[in-house]
Amino acid sequence: MAAMKPRTGDGPLEVAEESRSLIMRVPLEGGGRLVVEISADEARDLRDALNKVVPA
Repeated sequence: MAAMKPRTGDGPLEVAEESRSLIMRVPLEGGGRLVVEISADEARDLRDALNKVVPA
């Protein structure tokens, strides 16, 4: 039986540009990553929404 390695989400939040979209990888508390493909317009909307609730 192969050894199981724990899946950790300890890596940084990452965003990479791929062709016409952005790929956002968000580490999760229980391990693993949430991978989301978003457009530049959606990224701007997300930025604006976060700016409303996160102090500068």
